[in-house]
Amino acid sequence: MKEKQKIIWLTGASSGIGEALAYQWSKEGHFLILSARREEELVRVQNNCQNPKACKIFPLDLSKQTDIEAAANVVLNEFGHVDILVHNGGISQRSLVEDTIIDVDRKIMEVDYFSGVILTKKLLPSMLENKKGHIVAISSITGLFGFPLRSAYCAAKHAMHGFYETLWTEIHSKGIDVTIVCPGRISTNISLHALTKEGKPHGEIDPAQEKGMTAELCAKKIIKAVQKRKKEVYIGKTELLMVYFKRYIPFLYYKLASKIKPT
Repeated sequence: MKEKQKIIWLTGASSGIGEALAYQWSKEGHFLILSARREEELVRVQNNCQNPKACKIFPLDLSKQTDIEAAANVVLNEFGHVDILVHNGGISQRSLVEDTIIDVDRKIMEVDYFSGVILTKKLLPSMLENKKGHIVAISSITGLFGFPLRSAYCAAKHAMHGFYETLWTEIHSKGIDVTIVCPGRISTNISLHALTKEGKPHGEIDPAQEKGMTAELCAKKIIKAVQKRKKEVYIGKTELLMVYFKRYIPFLYYKLASKIKPT
């Protein structure tokens, strides 16, 4: 038996994990609000959903606060509430700390961290009023440890953990759930669009990324975690061992991480 239809807002819905989540939730009969920068890609995803008429498109640039706030106002005016808000939009990095211009750090923090905070603050009052809702933050296992060439990305993901863990402590007793998702290597284009030291697209897909878990399987695991109202979930393959090395055998984590050399 399917769950009662829910209104689900997905950022970063034009590719990768977001696209896979859209297809899976569409199969389950939910109403989707799809957001990303590229409208033509959102249209493609909408048309590929099981029920395109139950999908609404809202193109959105997560680096612009005014755009995020305007989109939230439109969504709330049209639908009144959102049952599940998924912060999936983001951008990665491939550059050394010493080489990276500060604008890259700022952009990654704006897109990966502040956009979700802004959108959460806009939708939270309606969730509190209705005494229900679920906020899903797609972080990364690098939100749990540092990793070479991803200083700003790791920093943004670490910040996400601090914010959404705190949010859970404040609102879980009010009928609202918070789930932090920590994917490892998922086969998506995230490395292709990662920012270089000057803020340009990396333009390459990491070989290890290509061999990662499929976005489809990742999406199914995320949805299962949301249904179980989990607070935090790790998704991936053997790379998840780094989480436990850092936690329980830190010297091994530091040894392995320090051996990774820039290419």
